[in-house]
Amino acid sequence: MMGLAMRFRGFLRGKNPELLEQWIDNAIDTVLAEMVRFAKVLHRDLDAVKNAIELPRSNGQTEGQINRLKNLKRAMYGRAGPELMRARLLPFVPLNHTL
Repeated sequence: MMGLAMRFRGFLRGKNPELLEQWIDNAIDTVLAEMVRFAKVLHRDLDAVKNAIELPRSNGQTEGQINRLKNLKRAMYGRAGPELMRARLLPFVPLNHTL
């Protein structure tokens, strides 16, 4: 498992998506159930994984902010009115300011 993980890390850091299909085939041929499952998931969306390896763009920052807002919303549900929600989500905006 360590060898497969190190090879995977190597072509990720080297931004070399050509090695991905060979790595997936090798991972599927192992007896490690977790690695086989991971490789099959990668194979399902091979084009997207290759693009993620070689392209510099990412929507990770956006997804992180959405996740943060959803967690705050869940934590605040049923606890208080819109004023407290606004204070938690936008701490730098004054309460008398309209959005």
